[in-house]
Amino acid sequence: MGIGAVLTAIFAAAALVSLLWVPHDVTRLDVSQRLLAPSAAHPLGTDHFGRDMLSMLMEGARTSIAVALVAVGIGVAVGVPLGLWAAAKRGGWVDELIMRGNDLIFAFPSLVIAILITAVFGPSALNAILAIGIFNIPVFARVARGGALPLWTLDYVMAARVAGKGRARISAEHILPNIANLLIVQATIQFSLGILAEAALSYLGLGAQPPTASWGRMLADAQTMIYTEPQLAILPGLAIVGMVLGLNLLGDGLRDALDPRLRRRAL
Repeated sequence: MGIGAVLTAIFAAAALVSLLWVPHDVTRLDVSQRLLAPSAAHPLGTDHFGRDMLSMLMEGARTSIAVALVAVGIGVAVGVPLGLWAAAKRGGWVDELIMRGNDLIFAFPSLVIAILITAVFGPSALNAILAIGIFNIPVFARVARGGALPLWTLDYVMAARVAGKGRARISAEHILPNIANLLIVQATIQFSLGILAEAALSYLGLGAQPPTASWGRMLADAQTMIYTEPQLAILPGLAIVGMVLGLNLLGDGLRDALDPRLRRRAL
């Protein structure tokens, strides 16, 4: 988990710093500075538009993390209550309706959903967030429902029901705290998938639009120069790999730390 936490912290710090400061303005094009080698003024060189690569990567980190974070937040805010509701109404029409609705969303990958949304509203970072967020809803609904179902048969939940607590209150006070570890681990996994999805959508022109910097957009701009200036594609590619790898390692570490069965096995 240590390596994953370090990698994630590096990219998160770059994104936070970019909110206040970047070495150069990425919206300013200067063809006279195009394709410069790394130097003190441009530590990672410049691209074919004369933009500073380090500044582009920093702002790209901010875009990718913001899109993925909000999309995961949508999945948690909508999917978890639906999953808890389905578990509380196990076997009823509510449970069946929620699960079949999840199956319907799963039938359309996030990329297809993004294309549909873009066809109606046009390409933008907001539409990418909606597409990824909608796809996250059934993921968290299934995790919440799967984790909650066994808990409804335990003695302390039965005691709470005998004490007169309603299903909603039991879900909030007793069920949710006991499945929080599952949701946290799943959130890190979906966060990494959100980074990949945002990069893919931006690469296809469906995500963040110029002049907003995006790792996927940087890859798309560099594809015609992959053999002459490979660093233009390698740098954003390494950023995507590093961020996703860090989040996956962090998620594995959190799973090991939060799962009591794995902790007992380790002891």
